Amino acid sequence: MNSDQGPGSSEERGSFEEHSSSEEHSSEKPAKHKGSVVLRRGRNTETSTSDQRLLDERGPGNWIHSDTWRVLRIQSEFVEGFGALAEVPKAVTVFGSARTPVDHPEYARARQLGAALAQEGFAVITGGGPGAMEGANRGASEADGYSIGLGIELPFEQGLNEWVDLGVNFRYFFVRKTMFVKYSQAFVCLPGGFGTLDELFEALTLVQTAKVTRFPIVLLGKDFWSGLLDWIKTTLVKEGKVSEKDLELIHCTDSVDEAVRIVREAQQ
Repeated sequence: MNSDQGPGSSEERGSFEEHSSSEEHSSEKPAKHKGSVVLRRGRNTETSTSDQRLLDERGPGNWIHSDTWRVLRIQSEFVEGFGALAEVPKAVTVFGSARTPVDHPEYARARQLGAALAQEGFAVITGGGPGAMEGANRGASEADGYSIGLGIELPFEQGLNEWVDLGVNFRYFFVRKTMFVKYSQAFVCLPGGFGTLDELFEALTLVQTAKVTRFPIVLLGKDFWSGLLDWIKTTLVKEGKVSEKDLELIHCTDSVDEAVRIVREAQQ
C-alpha cells in the first residue's frame, strides 16, 4: 500500500524511539537533562516530501483517495507536537542559517545567544539543524539550559544536531511553524536564507495582525539585516504598503545582551 493512502502504513504510524543521554550526548552534557526524550521518525530519505506530495498538483489523479488520509496524518502530527512540547517552559526560538560553519563568527554569536537566553531562564528552540541552529542549541546546553530542536522532513537528510535535548521531526512546514509560535515568547533571527526570512515575515504578519501579542522579533547582526530594513523603509513604507508604525515591530541590534534584554522586558 502507498504510504500516503492509509493510516495503517509504516510511514503513517511513524516510528518513535527514546534515547538516553548516554546515546545522544557526550559526557559533558548537563546531567539535569539525562533521559530527556528525543523523538525521531525512523525513515529512509525520499525523493519528495510530504509537503510536496500534498501541494504539488502535477501528481497523479488518485489524490482524492489519499488526501483524506493525509488529514489524519496532519492531525496526528499536531497531536505529537503538542504532546512533546506541552511542558516546555518559557522559550525563545532562534533562527539562522544551516550553512554557517562552526568556525564562523555567526556560529559563535549563536552559541553566545543560546547561553545568554538559558541563563535568563528561557528554553532555546531552533530548527534542530546544523550551523547557527546548532550554535544556539549548543550554547543553551552548555549553560545547563533546555535545548529544543524542531526538525523538518527534507529530500536530503539533515537530522537533529547533537546538542538537542528534546527534538521532534515534522513532515509539514505549517505544523512545525505552529509549534515555533505557540511555544515561544519571542523570535531572534541571525543571518539566514529563505527559511529564516520565511519565519521572520510570518511572525511579522502574525504580530501586525494581532494574532500574537507581546511577541518581540529581534534581528541580530546589523550589517546583514540593514539592507532589508532599508528596503522596507524606502519602498514598502514609502509606497504605503505598510505603515511607518509597523517598523516598531522589528528590533535590530549587534548585541546579544541587548537582544536578551528586549526579550526579557517584553515579558514584564
